[in-house]
Formats: sequence, C-alpha cells, structure tokens
Amino acid sequence: MITGVSQVKELAVDVEADSMHHFKSSLCFVQVGTDETIWLLDTLQPDVRVGAMAEVFADPSRTKVFHAAMGDLQYLAEAGIRVAGLFDTHRAATLLNWPKVGLGDLVKEKLGATLKKEHQQADFSVRPLPAELRAYIADDVRYLTELGRMVRQSCRDADVLEEVELDCARMCAEAQVRPELSQTELKLPKQGLNPKQLALAQAVGKRLHVLRLALAEKADVPMGRMLSNTALGEIATKAPTLMPELVRLKNVRGQFAREHGEAVLAVVKECIDAQRAGTLAVEEEKKDREPGKRRREEALVAFRKEAAAKRNVTPSVVLSNPLVDEIASLNPKAPELLATLPWFGPKRLALYGEAIVATLAAVR
Repeated sequence: MITGVSQVKELAVDVEADSMHHFKSSLCFVQVGTDETIWLLDTLQPDVRVGAMAEVFADPSRTKVFHAAMGDLQYLAEAGIRVAGLFDTHRAATLLNWPKVGLGDLVKEKLGATLKKEHQQADFSVRPLPAELRAYIADDVRYLTELGRMVRQSCRDADVLEEVELDCARMCAEAQVRPELSQTELKLPKQGLNPKQLALAQAVGKRLHVLRLALAEKADVPMGRMLSNTALGEIATKAPTLMPELVRLKNVRGQFAREHGEAVLAVVKECIDAQRAGTLAVEEEKKDREPGKRRREEALVAFRKEAAAKRNVTPSVVLSNPLVDEIASLNPKAPELLATLPWFGPKRLALYGEAIVATLAAVR
C-alpha cells in the first residue's frame, strides 16, 4: 500500500471505529484509496502497524482527501499519525454554502453514484467483517479523489480556496488525541435556575457522570447509550428524589430507571444533604479575564456578516469562529499584527486587515 500511494499525488482516506458499540472505542479500519486502487487496513490485527504510514501522511506534497475529517484525525493522532496536505470535502462544501454537504449527497449530485448508508451504525470490530460491510467501507473512499478535485475546482471558481485550505491546515495542526472520558465537559441547562439550584445541578451532574462511566464500562457500552447527556442534564436540573419523579423525566429510559434508578436517587440525595449541611462544593463562576472581549467579538461577527454579504460568501469564509476569538483576544491596533495569526492568511489581510482594525477601534 505504501509503495502504491507513493506513486500518486492524491489519496482518499477514511477511518472506521467501534465508538457506537463499546465503552472505549478502537480504530478498526483505515481505508486508503487512489483513482485505481482501494486498500482496507484492518487495524485490529496486531501485524498491521498503522504508524508505518506516518511518513506518507505527513508529506504535504500529497493531498489527502477526507470527508468530515475531525474525528478521523483524532483516531490517527492516537496511532501516531499526523496529517499534512488535507483537503476536507465536507469543510469545503460547508464554506461553499452548498445546501447538502453529506458524502452521499455530494457523490450523487456530482458523480451520479449512490452510496448505501444503511451500515453507518454497524459494529466494525466484528471479525470476520461481513462482505456487505467490506463493500460499505470501501465505498467511503471509492469516489473521494475524483470528488475532491471537483470540489476543489468549485472552491477556485468561488474564490474561497485559500480560506478552505487554511481551515484544513488548522484542523490538522489542532487534531488531538481524544480526551479521557472522565474529562468530558458537561454543559447543563441553566435557564430558570437560581444560584442555589445551579450549584446543586452542577454537583449532581458531576457525580452522575462518574456513575454512568462506571456503569457503561461494566456493560461495555458507550456512556451516552447508558445515559445520554440530555437525560443527565434533566436529572441534574430536576433533582428527583423519588422513583416516580425520575421515571417521568422525558429523556430517561425506562430500562435505565429500573436497573439503576436507586443509584441515581442516592446521588441526588447525597448532593441535597451536602447542600443543606453547607458542605456542597460550589464551582466558581468563570469571569471574563479580558474586559471588552465580548464587545469586540460581537463587532467582528457583525463585520464578517456584512463583508460576507458584499462578497456573496458564507460568514465563515471571511472569519471563522476561532479567528473571531483570536482577533478579539489580540485586539490589534495595526493590520500587520493580524499576520501573526497562523490561520489568517495573506488574502484576508489584504481584503479585511484595515477594516478589522477600524472595527475594533470603534468599540475600544
């Protein structure tokens, strides 16, 4: 495979994992395709060393065409592979503001081919892999190099290629190994909660997350299948103390309530008792460390919307969300300071540099 791909300048890449079926997901396949050949690398086999591809994947002179690469890049990073030369057809289609950006939609519209999608939720760790799943994962790269060339040309025609390539380079640079499940950030609904209720909800949410991790690991299922984030948030904010109250919560599955309801109610009671005793740990509210940053962000968002309308592009082409955040933090007083941002690029500097500085000066 390495010999074959070393002879071409464009590779199609996809990966498959078993994240929908097991507590700790594993990389199951890496699919690599060219215009002529498709390789399916069974990464669960001990003699298939994914790291052997590192040099090819790190070569920026070879374009690696992915579709929706972010999750794939994380799995590859865990295997010791850093990608350079990425072209993400999903990101490109999004910045082109196409109405449908799924791989199946793009392949059908641009190439007239139909991709079967009934196996999206299959367990790719099953061995031997059934023939229909083998065909399914091969199709994910079968048309991707040709599609990549077509989408890239559309980016040229729309004059957004530099912005797309900068976004792709950023995705590669920022791809990280997936965080430990215990570090999952919980986002609880805060609307309608007073400070005391919010403190209780945060405590319940944290302890419920620890509980669901233990239960999911024991059952070897994804933590979200054991207890979804939505259900966890409902329990944390409603703080039920009786089984009927727990069962009535909309997103709490009946089977979960029957099997683990008593443990959940014990968590809630423990937190309520701690709050009454004055021993409940309360998170300090995060304060804005940069006075005026939110005002600058709002001004930049308004600016990019107006600039995008004039240029007839999506606002993210003008400034992506990460760039809005970085520029607001930098608060540049001269256009050349924007050039210090690695994903800003010379084109944006020429088009928007002075206007951005003026926009920020008006709210300073």
